[in-house]
Amino acid sequence: MNKLVIVTHPDIDSSLINRTWVQALKKYPDHYTVHSLYTTYPDLNYDIQAEQALLSRHEEIIFQFPIHWFSTPFALKKYIDEVFTYGWAFGPGGEMLNGKKIGFAVSAGGSKESYESSSGLSVSSLLNDFQLSFQYCGCIITQLHVQYGAMGELSAEDLGQNAQKYIDTFSS
Repeated sequence: MNKLVIVTHPDIDSSLINRTWVQALKKYPDHYTVHSLYTTYPDLNYDIQAEQALLSRHEEIIFQFPIHWFSTPFALKKYIDEVFTYGWAFGPGGEMLNGKKIGFAVSAGGSKESYESSSGLSVSSLLNDFQLSFQYCGCIITQLHVQYGAMGELSAEDLGQNAQKYIDTFSS
């Protein structure tokens, strides 16, 4: 089953991690449809009907993005606000996302330790509002793949291994 990967990175060409992930995904065109929001919509004026049709054609959707200030990029929040409409994604007749699997592939600038603490902070907890929104629409939350240290120096070997782990995480 082909999976839709919605990539939301404002400058994918300068992103070592997200660019590497996209390159890895594109090696498997029968398994992944890569859809970059900033590339398709540089002005962020989404074609709502086209996006809803794209989402409808896939049973599994992976949201790939960097964590920005302990949240998602603005474009992703805007996308969800505009595309996941009343009567389509939720509310009376809003069952188009019901049963769809949702996963996350997230890059984080800091170390793992900077995102995990005794206070309960974690990348997973930063995604709670999105997970709840998707669950409200009847979606099933599946996997979370994280690469920490985007602001540090990652070796080509580390990037390659992490990209393969990303593929493996969502291959089932």
